[in-house]
Amino acid sequence: MSRKAFGYASSQILYAAVRLGVPDLLAEGPAPVTRLAESTGSDRHALYRLLRALVVLGVAEEGEPGWFGLTEQGQPLRADHPWSMRSSLLLLGDPDTWRAWGALTHSVRTGEAAWDHVHGSPLFAHLARHPELSAVFNRAMREGTERIAPALPMAYDFTGAQTVVDVGGGNGSLLAAVLAATPGLKGILFDTAEGVTGAAEELRRAGLADRCSIETGDFFEAVPEGDVMLVKGVLHDWDDRRCVALLHSCRRSIAADGRLLVLEPVMPSGLGTPEAAGAVMSDIAMLVYTGGRERGMTEFRDLFAAAGFGLAEVTAPLGGSAIRALVAIPA
Repeated sequence: MSRKAFGYASSQILYAAVRLGVPDLLAEGPAPVTRLAESTGSDRHALYRLLRALVVLGVAEEGEPGWFGLTEQGQPLRADHPWSMRSSLLLLGDPDTWRAWGALTHSVRTGEAAWDHVHGSPLFAHLARHPELSAVFNRAMREGTERIAPALPMAYDFTGAQTVVDVGGGNGSLLAAVLAATPGLKGILFDTAEGVTGAAEELRRAGLADRCSIETGDFFEAVPEGDVMLVKGVLHDWDDRRCVALLHSCRRSIAADGRLLVLEPVMPSGLGTPEAAGAVMSDIAMLVYTGGRERGMTEFRDLFAAAGFGLAEVTAPLGGSAIRALVAIPA
């Protein structure tokens, strides 16, 4: 129980390490604390204490006295790791995020987003005014997407589709994975101007710039036309009314024989599995950040029906996460 109670300390220990760049300095192998302190501009004794804490958390190891290296578990703390979690940790430990989590009790008492209570404005409005935090947020969303992106084309066959529209698709990493796995498929990446930051470079680097256009706008008002609508990690940000508005936008623009793919954690009926744990923790995070929530299968069916869709298929969890693809068709 005490270790769980000190979970906030573990989070800040990891945040401090990546904020100082310690894991990146250890990418080539173990290094002495004196060199790490000099490179990070840190007090040698205080940094040594932080490094010992990383050892206790299992992400670092001390070989020779005063020499530290990363364990296998600690490798994703590096910025250049294929499954890097660096930006996610920078977002979770950022002072603005930290303050919002400190107001969880307010959210539980009122049902309102802690973020709005602490910062005086909703999360996305706050990010629009703080470009540095917005960049961290976008990179963190990319990290989460990249962990499940390769699994989507294996779970759902896009063959035969003409144009897939990624609604709220951020930097395009999910859409890029779908296009790379489906020759001939065209794509439209649709998000706010802030959301698509870095998308053009991402698509160019993937060799997909000629098969994908980028459009910006408000998905509550309208989305581009296509025969597949892809909506990942968006519905859980909003209440039912806003979700139905977004889905109505998709319904107006989708082809008569099109498919809507909603990628979200699905809240199971029981709580004894890793998938359930992931969904429950994400649900609490939505309460803190946006006032949104994770939903169960019945709730998704109700949202789809209210917007003119019927649920047709549900995939297995993608990439070992709690996220599933819910496939809906125009009713």
